[in-house]
Parts: sequence; C-alpha cells; structure tokens
Amino acid sequence: MMDLKQIEKINTYEWEISRSVQPWMRVPVRIFSDEIMLKAALQDRSLDQAVNAASLPGLVGSVCVMPDVHQGYGFPIGGVAATDVQEGVISPGGIGYDINCGVRLMASDLPRQAAEHLLEDFTRLLYQACPSGVGEKGIVQVQAKELRRICEQGSGWALKNGFADREDIETSEDGGCIAGADWAAVSRRASERGAEQIGSLGSGNHFIEVDYVEQVFDEQAAAVMGLHKGSIAIQLHSGSRGFGHQVCTDFVHQFQAVAAKYHIQLPDRELVCAPLNSTEGRAYLSAMRAAANYAFCNRQVLAYAVRQTFEDCFPGYHLRNVYDLAHNIGKIETHRIGGQSVRVCVHRKGATRAFAPGHPDLPQQYQKIGQPVLVPGSMGTSSWVLVGTESAMLKSFGSCSHGAGRVLSRTQAKKEVNGGQLREELAARGIFVQAGSLRGLAEEAPRAYKNIDRVIECIEGTGLGRSVARLVPLAVIKG
Repeated sequence: MMDLKQIEKINTYEWEISRSVQPWMRVPVRIFSDEIMLKAALQDRSLDQAVNAASLPGLVGSVCVMPDVHQGYGFPIGGVAATDVQEGVISPGGIGYDINCGVRLMASDLPRQAAEHLLEDFTRLLYQACPSGVGEKGIVQVQAKELRRICEQGSGWALKNGFADREDIETSEDGGCIAGADWAAVSRRASERGAEQIGSLGSGNHFIEVDYVEQVFDEQAAAVMGLHKGSIAIQLHSGSRGFGHQVCTDFVHQFQAVAAKYHIQLPDRELVCAPLNSTEGRAYLSAMRAAANYAFCNRQVLAYAVRQTFEDCFPGYHLRNVYDLAHNIGKIETHRIGGQSVRVCVHRKGATRAFAPGHPDLPQQYQKIGQPVLVPGSMGTSSWVLVGTESAMLKSFGSCSHGAGRVLSRTQAKKEVNGGQLREELAARGIFVQAGSLRGLAEEAPRAYKNIDRVIECIEGTGLGRSVARLVPLAVIKG
C-alpha cells in the first residue's frame, strides 16, 4: 500500500508520486487533492492503482488523480491517463464497465415556490415515466437492426425518432454521437442485453434529481446556461446499462491473452490492454464508441420523458438542455505535451471533460465561457456547475472531477445505514425520495460519499474548473 511519505507535496492542492517509486512506472502520478482527502485515499487501493496504471505503454504527461478518487477495477475511479495514438495502448479498465455513464443537466424558469405544492406528485410521475432498477426494460425496445442504428447515430437516432430537438443535440458532448462506432465489434450477448434498455435509469449511483439553483457565482456563465437563482433544474445520471457492461466484459476477457501476445508486462492483470494500432485495440475502440453512443441515446430518451412529464405538470414552462457529458470513456484528442501538440487517447474513468473557452469541440454558445462541467453531490447534498479552464487543458488533459467520490463501499454502506431511516431523515430536510429498494437507497447515503464542497474547493484550488452555480436537491429518484 502507498504511504504518505512516498508522495511529494507540490502545493496545497497538488501532489506527485515520482516514477522512482516503482520500477514499472513510465510517468509520474499527479494527485489533485487536499491533505485530508489524500490521507483518506490511502485507506483503499486507489493510489496503488494509479501507480500501477503508470506502467501502461505509450503514456504521456502524468497519470492524473482527481479529488473524488476511490478504488475501481484496474484504474482508480477518478483517474485520467493519456496514451500516444501511435505507440500507446487502450485499456478497458481505464474506461470502466459502465461506458459513458454520464450526467445531463436541464434548466427551467420555474421558480421553486411555484413548484413546491406539486413536487411530490411530479416526482411520482417521473418515477413512473422513467424505468429504473436492475435489469429493468426501457421506454424503447428495439430489434438488432434498429439497435445498430442507435449505436452508430447516438442521440441523432433520438432526434430522427422524435425524442429530441436540435438544441438537445447541440448541447451534448460530441453532439451526442462519437464517430467510428462499428457494430461488427459488438458481441451478440451485448446486443441482447441492450435491445430492451433504451430509456432506462438503472440502479446503483444512477439517479434523477429535482434541484433548485441555490446560488450563482458567475452571473455571465449562468445566464449563458440559462441557470437562474431560485429556479428549478433537473439532473439525470445514467449510462450504457447492460450493453456497455457486456462490451467491457467481452474485451477484458479477450485482452487477457492479447497483452501476452504483444509482450506487455503489467503489475496488475486488471489493467489488460492492447496497442491502439492493433486489430484488437481498434476493435475495442469501435465497440466502446458504440456503447458510448448507446448511452447518449439512452439519456436523451430519458430526458424526453422527463421533459414531457415536467411540461405536463407545469404548463407554460419549458425544460431546456444545459449540457450532457460523458464519464468512463476513451477519447482521441490533441493536447499540448512538453510544448508540442500530441494526438492521444485520453482515458477518463470517473472523470469528466472540462475544455477551456475557445476549444473547437465546444458548442457555439459555450465558446466564450468554456464547457459546462457537472459535478453532482451525493444524494441529499449540493451539486455544482462549473466551466472548464485553460489550466485543466495543461494539467489534466482537459479533465475534472465527476462527483463526490465514495468513502464507504456499497457493502459497508448497507451495514451502517438503514434505508428507511435515511428516507425519513431526507424527508425531514425537505427532500422527497422515490426508490426501488431501501437497501439500494442505503448504498447511496450521503455519508457513503466525500464532502462535495471539499471536492469543489480542490478543483478551484488547482484551477481545473471555475464555479458557476450550486444546486440543492428537492427530490430524488433512485433505481
């Protein structure tokens, strides 16, 4: 296990693990955290996983660790790493099982006071309109031919089929579709699992949350996003469901042999990988993109159901998309490394893109302020909206935290938290909860997560993001 003595303090919010700590390290590990959360991270294997990840061939820069870091499969959740597209590898463990698990934020002009008398009814209707839970079927079930179109078109399929408007597409990362998906790289089992789950929430940490904008820190950026103090906003967190999980499972198994084929030595077999330029690496990248597009479409169909329910309950008010962004994804991007522009594959696992103002990949309306960065809190705590910065481009490949980050495992949380009592406690604080099970609710208790405000303090302190607004929950839907 890592020891604090092995970590060099750069400043209050930045730390480094030198390449000399382990013989297999090709690059250092840069940690963005304060000392309290850094010490907490030493209680699990997350920093050891970051050190192990630094063994991957073709890495550039540093392996980056976000303040919400916690232990994952292979890579830590909250880990970012970039590999050279010519000499580097791609690792499913560096992207994660729930490919493009992501968050969408929608905003309205509806004042909180005007919504409160209908809040519980609205939340119950949302729960009915948006299928949730393990294995639950989605709003849309399709045959393989149509599923292929979804995997190739992403949110564009939703637009063509009446589940989106043009603004939804324009305010989604990559326009809700990553080019290069290849249906031939997807297994039959993945297809079977994905065919019935379009427009479903899932379980675990996935949620729909009704918030109000409690505070605005950057009036100009908030106005561009359509966020107004005291108004209702809705967050939606879901991913690629069983489809993405199966894609990752398939390639983790396949890559066990591939690593040996290309004579890749790894300190942890969970880091199995393949050269980006290999047949196997290209196949995984194509299948991952298909799963990412599936997730974009899934959230778009859910957003359609949320919008319809909202506008039926609150006539005269519209729910518009602020932004939809991806976690758990590998992206081919160009970044400045050592003063040169380098084409890399950025692995973001439990991390979000945070591009600076003026980046060509941003929608026109966000060119001046930077990319909206959505950082949800744990159930019952505040969430934050930030914008990307030039500092993030230089320090973390344009990446930022994706949430609060766990401090208790799901098993620990269920042992320590009573779901029924938690629901009563939240109700006493004015937060209405709809959940599929009390045990599932216990897993997501606020005490199971880090202090989101401390996470944001670290993000601001390192310059990876700039705060725009803080949201406070009024109602939560869990699978």
